[in-house]
Amino acid sequence: MLWFLWAALAAVAVLAAVLLLRAALFRPPEQGAAGPAAEPTASDEAVERFSQLLQKKTVSNRDPARMDPVPFEEFIALLPALYPKVHAALTRERVAQYSLLYRWKGREPGKPAVLMAHYDVVPAPPEGWEQPPFDGAVRDGVIWGRGSIDTKVTLTAIFESAERLCGEGFVPLHDIYLSFGHDEEIGGVNGTPSIVALLRERGIAPRMVMDEGGAIVEGIFPGVHRPIAVVGTAEKGRTDLEIIANGAGGHASAPPKDDAAAQVARAILRMRRRPFPASFPDTTLEMLDVLGRYTPFGLRIIFANLWLFRPLLLRMFTGSGGETGAMCRTTFAVTMLEGSDSANMLPARVRAVANIRNAVGESVGQDITYIKRVVKDDSLSYNTIFASEPSPVSDTGSEGFRLLRQTVAEIFPGAIVTPYVMIAQSDSRHYAPICKNIFRFVPIELSKKERESVHNVNECLPVSKFAGCIEFYARLIKKL
Repeated sequence: MLWFLWAALAAVAVLAAVLLLRAALFRPPEQGAAGPAAEPTASDEAVERFSQLLQKKTVSNRDPARMDPVPFEEFIALLPALYPKVHAALTRERVAQYSLLYRWKGREPGKPAVLMAHYDVVPAPPEGWEQPPFDGAVRDGVIWGRGSIDTKVTLTAIFESAERLCGEGFVPLHDIYLSFGHDEEIGGVNGTPSIVALLRERGIAPRMVMDEGGAIVEGIFPGVHRPIAVVGTAEKGRTDLEIIANGAGGHASAPPKDDAAAQVARAILRMRRRPFPASFPDTTLEMLDVLGRYTPFGLRIIFANLWLFRPLLLRMFTGSGGETGAMCRTTFAVTMLEGSDSANMLPARVRAVANIRNAVGESVGQDITYIKRVVKDDSLSYNTIFASEPSPVSDTGSEGFRLLRQTVAEIFPGAIVTPYVMIAQSDSRHYAPICKNIFRFVPIELSKKERESVHNVNECLPVSKFAGCIEFYARLIKKL
């Protein structure tokens, strides 16, 4: 038995040595020299132009009859007055009524790049706002209003940088397209899909696309104290699934053993007890590899040895719930419930709508099949209201990602650039049939409070961060 004990101790010692050695070697890569650091500023005129665009109440609505077209027309008409040099140098097309496609012709033929944003916004009831949501107020160095982050800020920054460069006589090496959708907030059903169809018809296949997504954030990864530039190289799919149970109805004073409400409730509880299987997609593993190298040595032992600790880490992620849990599985959330119209009447029809975010590598059909298998109730009916498959994964070794990393280093020195899977959706997914390298990144340092203001009250952004966004696009455009 003694030999067995010594063998076990030797094995433990070898394992410990391997773990420690791998952690010691698990270091950040050497960084190449970045361009000159920026000290961005935004002129009063640029802030005023941004304010004017925020004042246009471009609220999209799934019901065309409930969408006011006037602010959209006013927004489009305002752009040439605000940015005359852009509109003299670039060609503009209106697509699907209100979406806009600009072409900045390059000096040489070659695959173009596309810079994206959307200018429609979600509704903003005035209650709870410190400044009215559509006044475009500027107070104490902060710009207030719906769209100041999501995403009139990137649209305005692109125009500001292009106006400056056009004034300097700059012409890009290859074509650059500016793609601005008008209905992203309602699923991007017409605007960007129509732009992509137009480009496809013309045989145009961009070499890279950049849209909204991640940002410069802090405090989101254990042990990492530097700013992190999270660049979405993929995004989850989305399915809105209707689950319906039909019953006899009747008076609530004599309830049956089972009814439609109980059937739907049982289905929801079964999904809660058996959530979708969890795993780390390749993009998340790459993120762990990138960020893990910047953690203290104790944590590096874990991130450098995922071959051993991956199950433990996966359990920690799924146990955290929220965004962390959503990074490693398809999620199922019931967002709408409908029953009878009276407190004393049994519903003859109960309807629930589940919002499903499909993990990268899975499919809408695969996930609906899983739900039916878990629920095990053939009397329920299912109807897919909306479905969009997960996106392909973009290449972090591509030229486009390299240019993003280089520009981040110039505008946000010290920030770590990492890929990640975007758990929400953007209009950029529509470009997947014609472009392999789509990156989802907003070049702004966003605090937790600022991130939480998106689709919420008091959406606002400091002028200094708007200035950094302009400078980022100006430098990136020069590289494209």
